[in-house]
Amino acid sequence: MSNFNDVVPSLAKALTERGYAELTPVQKAVLKPEIRDSDLLVSAQTGSGKTVAFGMAIAPTLLGETDHLSKASTPLALIVAPTRELALQVKRELDWLYADTGAVIASCVGGMDIRTERRALQRGAHIVVGTPGRLRDHIMRNALDTTQLRAAILDEADEMLDLGFREDLEFILEATPEERRTLLFSATVPAPIAKLAKLYQNDAIRISTQEEKQQHGDIEYRALVVAPRERENAIVNVLRYYEAENALVFCNTRAAVNHMVARFNNRGFSVVALSGELSQNERTHALQAMRDGRARVCIATDVAARGIDLPKLELVIHADLPSDPETLLHRSGRTGRAGRKGVSALMVDQKGRNRAERLLRAAKISASWANPPSADAVIERDEERMLADPILTDEVHGEEIDATARMLAKFSPEQIAAAFLRLSKAGKSAPEDIQAVSVSAPSRREFGDSKTSGKRKTGKSAREFDQSLWVTISVGRKQNAEPRWLIPLICNAGNLSKPDIGYIKIEQNQTHVELDATQADRFLESIGPNLTLEKNVRVDVLDGKPDFDSSARFGKPRKSGEKRSSKPHRGKGKTYTETDDGTSKSEKGKKRKFKPKAASASKKPKAAPEVSKPKKKRKKPKVRT
Repeated sequence: MSNFNDVVPSLAKALTERGYAELTPVQKAVLKPEIRDSDLLVSAQTGSGKTVAFGMAIAPTLLGETDHLSKASTPLALIVAPTRELALQVKRELDWLYADTGAVIASCVGGMDIRTERRALQRGAHIVVGTPGRLRDHIMRNALDTTQLRAAILDEADEMLDLGFREDLEFILEATPEERRTLLFSATVPAPIAKLAKLYQNDAIRISTQEEKQQHGDIEYRALVVAPRERENAIVNVLRYYEAENALVFCNTRAAVNHMVARFNNRGFSVVALSGELSQNERTHALQAMRDGRARVCIATDVAARGIDLPKLELVIHADLPSDPETLLHRSGRTGRAGRKGVSALMVDQKGRNRAERLLRAAKISASWANPPSADAVIERDEERMLADPILTDEVHGEEIDATARMLAKFSPEQIAAAFLRLSKAGKSAPEDIQAVSVSAPSRREFGDSKTSGKRKTGKSAREFDQSLWVTISVGRKQNAEPRWLIPLICNAGNLSKPDIGYIKIEQNQTHVELDATQADRFLESIGPNLTLEKNVRVDVLDGKPDFDSSARFGKPRKSGEKRSSKPHRGKGKTYTETDDGTSKSEKGKKRKFKPKAASASKKPKAAPEVSKPKKKRKKPKVRT
């Protein structure tokens, strides 16, 4: 208890029961007596314990000199978070922290039944936690009374501004009393956050601890270089190598999430999905499955990058590279929290290496570059875990002695050991045999510079192979075949990488391609028995090297000594070919002379047409009556 001298006693008791031995730097910083009643602008990285920090910081403001709150009526504190997950997580943290104070805590988040929330507010709540849009909706409907607020907290303020909640935040803050305490917690303090603090805080005290200036010191960053088409196999091996109790795999699109969920389910992993297309109820169930052990892998889009707290999360995998350094930090920050260690693995192919390096530099992160774990490395790691299992070192109890004696009498020690080995492997996905690629950064020459990238010179092989496999693809110049789309097509459909492709010869109706013969089995297995790269693009395997000396003319072999005809002139609607006598011959065989246009001076002006004078109408005589 001595470590929590500056904490309200009822909250200190909750911390002790929760197993807290020491406060984090940000938690100590907000509890200093001299800033007890001040507005705070706190820069706190993900996983630094900021939820407990602002819960302890506002406790004296809410409780005063007592340890217990009176019956709830209008809210005393309002906490705004950018996402539903983060808001619900904050509520869970405050529930145990304020358990002995009698505080009633309500949540107001999008995706939940607004009528249930309205009834909870009518019954009374001391603390309200919610998302900006839903809180503004309750205020406009007069369901949320903010006139008695003593404290307002903006959690992940930078994220709320990035998501476009500025107007909602301004509306909410303007609806609160001016004498309230305002606490802003943000990972960074850019200009918009500083402006917001200046408008809605009174002489706010800036807090930034030394620990938070070091980005994620408890996270080991690994950049794993993978071959094209082997990203998913590499992720399988990473999951199997670490065997983390909870792992989070990030993708950039919902379609990628759905694809990976199906793939990993088939491989025997217990997987859940988390993306924007899911309802709030589905997302809540997915996270609960991760917490109670029914699922071990969560595949998610960036909607899960903030606000998710999985206490047992040990591994984060970036299946797709994040869009910016901030997203990389927030994704990775799901692990390595509150002093626990974690691993953040980026899957990088050779094309994305430069981008990955720029991301890491911008985020001020040092990552170790390596290949993904091989199948042999995974098997070796499994054996290490099995031999270190306490089940092998625990003493044999009395009731087990007779059973072990009977087993030894019936089976040999080798048979019993093999049975234990099989049981340890049961239910685990077999590791993948993946292709090892160079970890060192590729030279510019290896991929071709900007002028020659994607092209293959004719006459010489683009890369010399010890043995070559020649194939013919059923597209050519007539189908607008070009190396820049042929090479990705061959790589993706044939499970190859760019260095596996050598000479490319594009003809009128077909294309000859040289492949590394060592990758022939992989290529043929990937394109399937129908030998197709995609619909209507067929592959034929040749016995040897094609004869390029017999060049083609309009798809047919050209006779020896025959010359190509001159390029026809294009007319408007018809094609004409010049003849020796100065005439032109049309496609229909008719001849016509080209006559020069006469000079404009030689033209006679056309005579003006004669205009006949209109006849005068005869006036009718007036008739006297």
